[in-house]
Amino acid sequence: MNAVPPYVPGHGLMRGRTAVVTAAAGTGIGGAAARRLLEEGARVLLSDAHRRRLEGTAAGLAAEFGASAVASVPCDVTDEDQVAAMFDAALERFGRIDAVVNNAGLGGTARLTEMTDAQWSRVLDVTLTGTMRCTRAALRLMAGGGGGAIVNNASVLGWRAQEGQAHYAAAKAGVMALTRCAAVEAAGDGIRVNAVAPSLAVHPNLAKAASEELLAELAAREAFGRHAEPWEVANVIVFLASDYSSYMTGEVVSVSSRRA
Repeated sequence: MNAVPPYVPGHGLMRGRTAVVTAAAGTGIGGAAARRLLEEGARVLLSDAHRRRLEGTAAGLAAEFGASAVASVPCDVTDEDQVAAMFDAALERFGRIDAVVNNAGLGGTARLTEMTDAQWSRVLDVTLTGTMRCTRAALRLMAGGGGGAIVNNASVLGWRAQEGQAHYAAAKAGVMALTRCAAVEAAGDGIRVNAVAPSLAVHPNLAKAASEELLAELAAREAFGRHAEPWEVANVIVFLASDYSSYMTGEVVSVSSRRA
């Protein structure tokens, strides 16, 4: 198994920019993306449906990066009014929005023959329709603001099959298609829309929800013989949010080392 590489320091890729990150509380990809954006010089509004966890994450980042660089607002992406309020709060606090990271998603495991309509609908409402709501709101705001970048969090399960993941895989495949279509529509306004598709990025919340055996099995399939760290996915998210990807739109970038 290859060792985790050293953490890469910031290079000011997002200096002077503002960003909104959904599902940014805690130790997962959203939290790692928020931290990485701050390290690259951005001002960041964090949102999450878990108010207490959000407050703790935002307070910690504000203490580290300065209160002027960090804002937070609770947001359930299944509620259009809350999505609108989140973007309004970002504009009120920072005056503009340059990048949006749509990280909110919901998983679960159920064989299709045992899956209820409620299970299916809940996963799609958070993961796919929630991403649509945030993308739609961001496009409306960015269209008159000189452009920007939207980065959606998809998954390699949008391409691959995995038992018990029909609802999640369908939602993530939908995020990929949404990304490509939104990119075509937004190009004329100078807005880039891309997505990352991680394979396996393990953090404490995921480790609680999945068995050690399953995580070890999935990690063994990766060429590096290990799972990704959330910050390794966040690095790619920041690249797509920055000017370093200025000629990329409608792309789904796999963040994976899987052999096959």
